[in-house]
Amino acid sequence: MLNPTSAPTPGGPKVGSEKLVRLSEAASRHLLGLLEKKGYPTGALKVAVIGGGCSGLQYQMELVPGGGPRDILIESRGVRICVDPKSAVFLSGSEVDFSTDLQKGGFRVTNPNARATCSCGDSFST
Repeated sequence: MLNPTSAPTPGGPKVGSEKLVRLSEAASRHLLGLLEKKGYPTGALKVAVIGGGCSGLQYQMELVPGGGPRDILIESRGVRICVDPKSAVFLSGSEVDFSTDLQKGGFRVTNPNARATCSCGDSFST
């Protein structure tokens, strides 16, 4: 369990809340399995927003062994999520979902800050 305060922990990431980003039940189940397979029992899903894609910004996700010293660490449904401070501005209030749909399966971000998204669903603009 993470420390519920948002103050930095000595030598570690800041602790945030699900108000920044949260996981759906399906995403949580899938990520717990992936983290176990990867051998990261205390690992996290790193979510970032980078320049690029059809609409100007795109999401980048990867499994990491732990958060970096500047990251904001959130626990959602038993899974840790790391977000760098620059990406946090774009992600506030977002939800990461997972679908096994054949055509549009995988992880998807529902972002209330996105004014426009492209048809692929992987990039957005604010």
